[in-house]
Amino acid sequence: MAQLFLYLISAFLLLIGAFVVFRICVRRDYRRKGRLTPFSGFLELLTWGLYMSFPYVYNPSNWPWTHGPHLSPVLRVVGWIVIGLGAAIAFPAMAWLGLRRSLGQEVNVLKRTGFYRLTRNPQIVGGALLVVGSALLWPSWYALGWLFLYAAVAHMMVLTEEEHLRDAYGEEYARYCERVPRYLGFPWRS
Repeated sequence: MAQLFLYLISAFLLLIGAFVVFRICVRRDYRRKGRLTPFSGFLELLTWGLYMSFPYVYNPSNWPWTHGPHLSPVLRVVGWIVIGLGAAIAFPAMAWLGLRRSLGQEVNVLKRTGFYRLTRNPQIVGGALLVVGSALLWPSWYALGWLFLYAAVAHMMVLTEEEHLRDAYGEEYARYCERVPRYLGFPWRS
């Protein structure tokens, strides 16, 4: 019970920290400078690093579902396939966009090709698949919480980036948003 309480408090603090980083610090940099400062970039990486540490902190190393007969072979295969698909989307999308642009250091051309024809946020979609696959391989209530944390943290980041892209590209970005969905499914309309 104490570990669950600690998990919930940690998750709450991470969400507050992500809000401060993405919706206040990063947003301010984008509005004032048109890009991220190295400090805000560091805060973004720190936020994602803290998020990524959750399974290591809260899923016990001897978790019974990760070994032996408790995890079905089908679920194990599906989990690895989902992880592979996520990696096949997220990493090439980041490479296609470029590291400097992925870290908010450079904005010069709106990417609309490759994965960016299907979703405005392929790195987020790929990352979500990585998290879902991991939760399938190591199922627990903590893993379910990790999924919700990912959705919240990633969405805060996306909202801030969209504001910046609307300011930077204006009508060109608005037309792109009409054609291409934020994540999957239907395009977002403002």
